[in-house]
Amino acid sequence: MKFPIPIFIGYDHRERAATNVLIDSLYQHSSVPLSITPLVTSQLEKQGLFWRERDPKQSTDFSFTRFLIPYLMNYQGWALFMDCDMLCRGDIAKLWELCDERFSVMCVQHEHQPTETVKFQGEIQSPYPKKNWSSLMLMNCSGCKVLTPDFVNTASGLELHRFHWLLDDEKIGSLSDAWNHLVSVQTSEKGSSAEMLHWTLGGPWFLDQRTMGGVLAAEWYAARDDAFKLWD
Repeated sequence: MKFPIPIFIGYDHRERAATNVLIDSLYQHSSVPLSITPLVTSQLEKQGLFWRERDPKQSTDFSFTRFLIPYLMNYQGWALFMDCDMLCRGDIAKLWELCDERFSVMCVQHEHQPTETVKFQGEIQSPYPKKNWSSLMLMNCSGCKVLTPDFVNTASGLELHRFHWLLDDEKIGSLSDAWNHLVSVQTSEKGSSAEMLHWTLGGPWFLDQRTMGGVLAAEWYAARDDAFKLWD
């Protein structure tokens, strides 16, 4: 595999703190060079790549922009996407080693069936099959050529997030849920050994959710403080 590893992070203006802490955690734990690009919607709009109206069910700025990654990669090689509300604990090189040319996309195949109707900041919680699968994706860009800017700007949210554009679920490879542990959704026992924590319901960077995840929230604060500590 070639380095640096291209990583794209979904960016939401309300979660700048989460984005910066995630980026630092990726660098701190990686044994190989990384190339990290936040997907800022306003930048993509200025480049003429994103123009769709905001969907009422869209809870973040990056709900759809993640599917532009194969185009941004010129449909060549592999790339990693992740939501910004994550914290990396493991060496991302281990995840990169799992890239398998048999698949167009690889992800943690959660069976997440939300019981709540709202999540962070009062955003609607939308239940659907393959919920959270697209929150962390290894994308084999040559196998995702259907994801043109025109398609990404016109396809429905469910068509994109449920991977209908692949036409065949056999093209979706499975990753261990250690690489996308859903904080306060999955059991705390699994969280203790997870390589990647994901505050899908909202995280401690929001004042009203500053204890979300209990000890895991404390871990996020420690990572934040380490990232921004002052040196003599």
